[in-house]
Amino acid sequence: MVMDLRDKGNGPGRRTLLKSAAFGMFAFSVAGIDMLLSPQEARARDAALTVLSHDEAALLEAFGEALVPGARVAGIAHFVDANLARPHAQSLLTARYLDVLPPHDAFYREGLAALDRASHAALGAPFVQVSAEQAKPLIAAMLPGTIAPWHGPPPALFYLAVRSDAADLVYGTPAAFARMNVPYMPHIAPPGDW
Repeated sequence: MVMDLRDKGNGPGRRTLLKSAAFGMFAFSVAGIDMLLSPQEARARDAALTVLSHDEAALLEAFGEALVPGARVAGIAHFVDANLARPHAQSLLTARYLDVLPPHDAFYREGLAALDRASHAALGAPFVQVSAEQAKPLIAAMLPGTIAPWHGPPPALFYLAVRSDAADLVYGTPAAFARMNVPYMPHIAPPGDW
């Protein structure tokens, strides 16, 4: 579902943005036009990022994909970027629920930079250039905190936050459960998919 916001004057109002988040839609700019898109649609349309750099988004996509296959296509970088651009109280990022102190953009940037440095040291290449298979030992070292060098947020916390964001995005919807042939039985049903 794509909602063009051009007819709303100077962009979406607060009420439109709040309602859109309930339906998994976020405001993105595509070719200078503000639209409400899902993270997957935003990625497919190459929507502009507002917080993350292109390199940070590529690294986040590679890491998310290594953790939860399908995260790249589901739009993990656009999902994180859109939530980083929101006020903290409206963020849907796992970091918020893990009580990571804002600003969360620093948490993601520092974690991604630490991951890339560790990849260079352990694998001799940037993380975006290694396969998921090559990255397994590096990722496995994040949980016990034995990954080195690491200068960023606690590696296990960063792993958990990104993995949870990716899993929510890939598997946390009724459509995802239907693709897996698993009954969707939420305690409180969401009003729509991402």
